[in-house]
Amino acid sequence: MEKSIYSAEYQRLCALLRELRREAGLTQVQVAAALDVPQSFVSKYESGERRLDVIELRHVAQVLGVPLRTVLERLGLPEPPTAH
Repeated sequence: MEKSIYSAEYQRLCALLRELRREAGLTQVQVAAALDVPQSFVSKYESGERRLDVIELRHVAQVLGVPLRTVLERLGLPEPPTAH
């Protein structure tokens, strides 16, 4: 498993987050303000310069108005099993 931030899979995630932001009609500045982070944070994760952890990804998805499940589905990742 490639762990680099430059992996093709991670680059697809970065492109998807950029696409979702644009679909939501938001600028990087607006997303950053909603996350209470500098605009450079958004720029860096969209360009692949910075990795997001799963909690950060969930927050970004919420700001974009998209459930995390939808992000994973659009990325083409299998859905994790549900806990019983």
